Amino acid sequence: MSIKLRELIRSIRACKTAAEERGVISRECALIRTAFKEDDNQFRHRNVAKLLFIHMMGYPTHFGQMECLKLIASNKFPEKRVGYLGLTQLLDENTEVLMLVTNSIKNDMGHESQYVNGLALCALGNIGSNEMCRALAREVEKLMASPNPYLKKKAALCAMRIVRKVEEIEDKFNGKIGSLLEDRNHGVLLSGCALLTALLEVNPSYVKEFRRYIPSLVRALRNMVTSGYTSAAEYDVAGITDPFLQGKILRLLRILGEKSVEASDEMNDILAQVATNTEGTKNTGNSILYECVLTIMSIEAESGLRVLGVNILGRFLLSRDNNIRYVALATLQRVVNVDQQVMQRHRNTIIDCLKDADISIRKRALDVTFALTDETNIKSMTKELLNYLLVAEPDFKEELCSKVCMAVETKFSPNRRWQIDTLIKVMCLGGSFVKEPQREKFCRVVAATPELHSYTVIKLYFNMKESLTQEALVHVGIWCLGEFGDHLVSGRAVGPDNQPIRVAPSDVLDLLYDVVRKPPTADKAAATHCLVTAALVKLVTRCPSEFERIKKLLRRFDSSLHVDLQQRSCEFLELLGPDWDAHRAGVLDRMPVPEKERSAGPTPWRSMSITRGRQGCPRSPDLAPRTSWI
Repeated sequence: MSIKLRELIRSIRACKTAAEERGVISRECALIRTAFKEDDNQFRHRNVAKLLFIHMMGYPTHFGQMECLKLIASNKFPEKRVGYLGLTQLLDENTEVLMLVTNSIKNDMGHESQYVNGLALCALGNIGSNEMCRALAREVEKLMASPNPYLKKKAALCAMRIVRKVEEIEDKFNGKIGSLLEDRNHGVLLSGCALLTALLEVNPSYVKEFRRYIPSLVRALRNMVTSGYTSAAEYDVAGITDPFLQGKILRLLRILGEKSVEASDEMNDILAQVATNTEGTKNTGNSILYECVLTIMSIEAESGLRVLGVNILGRFLLSRDNNIRYVALATLQRVVNVDQQVMQRHRNTIIDCLKDADISIRKRALDVTFALTDETNIKSMTKELLNYLLVAEPDFKEELCSKVCMAVETKFSPNRRWQIDTLIKVMCLGGSFVKEPQREKFCRVVAATPELHSYTVIKLYFNMKESLTQEALVHVGIWCLGEFGDHLVSGRAVGPDNQPIRVAPSDVLDLLYDVVRKPPTADKAAATHCLVTAALVKLVTRCPSEFERIKKLLRRFDSSLHVDLQQRSCEFLELLGPDWDAHRAGVLDRMPVPEKERSAGPTPWRSMSITRGRQGCPRSPDLAPRTSWI
């Protein structure tokens, strides 16, 4: 005979190794199988109980499924209870043998004992399949009309599963919901709110029909907030009356009041009472305030009520608890478009969260900061983000650079010069973390602004001379040197001190040579060299005095192990031959600025920037020009 459950637990805990534990469980499972084969009715419930513990340990127990069904059919309550427990734990709704227990559950729903009824309802509510729910819906409906609150609440929760599983009978319980919401029992009202919420989520068209119950819900919520609920002491948690029921009612009001001014007016007062009378010093009160804020922001609430809701989130941001601050930031991100002007008051607090030690809070704060950016604050917000970029951790810099670039590229930028200046600052501070599409977007912006070609190429040139470690800065700088190098060496540009800026063509070639010798990142040296070769061949027409030096630099790559780089250099050297003297200027002309709709998608980053040119010169079969911004 197998041992008792208590002895099994003791022997398993005494095992010192996993192999020893597996041995104990294997021996016990063998004894349990033998008992099942011998149809041992006396210890069947004990064996199933042991299987439940073995199942919790992660071992297979499928051989005990049929025994659970036998226990459920027993007339003894202890055996029936173990059988239902085993049914809900060892089986799921996809188990084939589950349909065999449908008749037993139906009989138990009609049993004279409320506890047997409760076991059947719990089993159906936990693992009921589509077929079982359809077959037993009538019995559940009958129990929902029972005067017994114990059965009424369990039947309501079971009906919630039926509503989610069976679409064609979702309206079967509509007539019973009113009595649930009018009930004064805590459990019945809580389960009624859960059932109605599930019904409205499955079929939102019922919202108008059930808005008539808003006064009942408001009255129940007001009783809990002000005078207390019936038997309130039993449901008091940390000084808050019935927080679980309050949360359920607030979620239900959120659904009923959405997109309805009339329904929202009915609940404005009680939401204000909940927001002002709930103590927020403990998590219990904070959970109610959180649900209240979400409800306020979801319905057509008054402006003053929305201000109150945002102020509650502002208090959450000042909490020392990281969880509360995270929840506040996540909520602000969800409701930022509801009333952005009110949220601007808490802008400094949100920006301070960017310096938090917890990276999850920093990421949420960055998302909210980006969402709060508009034409009135884009300069100050961008300045704060750039200051933070100086001290941000490497893991956070990529997302931070991405958000700054996205903010600058929006319609809120005051002018193109500020936009270009800011993007250059981003690339100077975190160039290795600026993504390729954003670099390409910068090049498009520069190309589309002819009046700033000289300003941009000069600024990039001197920034590159100071540092060649930032990859994005070097890549866009090389591209701009190739496209607009003539502006750099013309000598017509004037600096802030009204003195002409003079850069010799040899200085430009020296800078590109330095890039070749010391690329910003060793693992992407070939990509950088490809950009350098394209810039060099472009500079042939911008800096004709350096023709021979350019050819010499290009010859460095004609035997490169990198196939693309080798092909580029060979093609470019061919282009510098005497046969192309008449057409070279047209081929090496500036990239044409595409229409906005034609530049919607990013083009290949490493393609060479050779254009057909205005003269429409023919392409050589030996040359394969690939147009791109970089």
